[in-house]
Amino acid sequence: MELKRLWVERERQPGEGVPGVFFLGDAAELMPRLLEKYRGSVQCIYLDPPFTTGKRFVLRTRVGEKEWRSGNGSLMQTAYQDNMPRDAYMAMMEQVLRGCRALLSDTGLIFMHIDYRLHGHMRLLMDRIFGEERLLNEIVWAYQTGGRARRYFGRKHDIILLYSKGPRYYFDLKSTGEVRPGGRSNHMKKHVDPDGRVYRSIRSGGKIYTYYDDEPVYPGDVWDDVSHLQQKDPQRTGYDTQKPMRLLERVIHCSTRPGDLVMDLFAGSGTSLATALQLGRPFVGADNSPLSLYTVRRRLAGAPVEYMAQPSQGEPQVEVRGWVGIGYYEVEMAGYQVESGVSARSFVGLDALDSWALGYMRGGAFCPMAAEYRSRTAPALGLRLRLPVLTGAPVLRVGDVLGRFFYYELDEGGMGI
Repeated sequence: MELKRLWVERERQPGEGVPGVFFLGDAAELMPRLLEKYRGSVQCIYLDPPFTTGKRFVLRTRVGEKEWRSGNGSLMQTAYQDNMPRDAYMAMMEQVLRGCRALLSDTGLIFMHIDYRLHGHMRLLMDRIFGEERLLNEIVWAYQTGGRARRYFGRKHDIILLYSKGPRYYFDLKSTGEVRPGGRSNHMKKHVDPDGRVYRSIRSGGKIYTYYDDEPVYPGDVWDDVSHLQQKDPQRTGYDTQKPMRLLERVIHCSTRPGDLVMDLFAGSGTSLATALQLGRPFVGADNSPLSLYTVRRRLAGAPVEYMAQPSQGEPQVEVRGWVGIGYYEVEMAGYQVESGVSARSFVGLDALDSWALGYMRGGAFCPMAAEYRSRTAPALGLRLRLPVLTGAPVLRVGDVLGRFFYYELDEGGMGI
């Protein structure tokens, strides 16, 4: 069947849950566009920018059915190079943070996730933009993962700077409470009340204080109860620097109510967006890495998300066959080959294909109506899709293991009966 390449910059994915938007692009360059649409309406901004480590960070991609079954990804691709010069980096972050202040609602909060390299620089920059009096916390996220040091103490924490836009901000500590596992264990005297609840008591300053074992425990500014993801954790996407959802649950719970808008302009693996979706908060995400778009699209499959991205470059060979039924098109994915000179060319045939979808163009956006993705539960990619016959030509979207997405208009005349 003949395929006509389409240059699509917008896709509206249908689904269940709160709506979201994802922009593929640089946060500073996107700022005028974001301000035009979201100025003064964002309740929570979480930023996890590069840390100027000088390192290359990768996405470990599973290729084909065999690797999706084994769970071992063999294709290592550069998600981003963290090597921006310090002066250029700080100028970029100042532009982003000034935009973020304008994006926040009057009751909004911003969380800046950083490490020892930039903590001091970012604290001074945010003091200047938001005001020293708007600093609410320097949160220490302490963890045990990482290598051991011999010439200095092991660096086992990140810093999350929490600022408010103004003096009347929304913050709900009670939403972060957790039941203490195993109850309290300390030197206080143990009692049982008439209802059978266990509590402890202590006398201090002539007063008796009581604490129930089943009362929630609220975090302070040292978060040592949230671990990094383990290698076999089901949340793992293969994206370096991925953060655990439990960390973002705490951030979003304390700063928003259901329906409040959450934003992340360095979205990476999309943990903040997936968490916002799970908690019923609409979201806006952005990242300048095409592999972030690839990871986010997979992670948010089935959610109502609008994707804004420039078309991918490349000329893969795509082969499909199609038939016209009573009221529907049936399309079979017959072949996919990465073009010569591309690193994944050794993954021949349909192993290089990661997803595909059928739909129509509506209002300048591709609207998929049927899709297949490889996943842990469905490692074998389904090769047939049905599409209702509606106004307009059917459109095919293919996504490959390199994180690229291509769109084609299908020739209806080339379909059999």
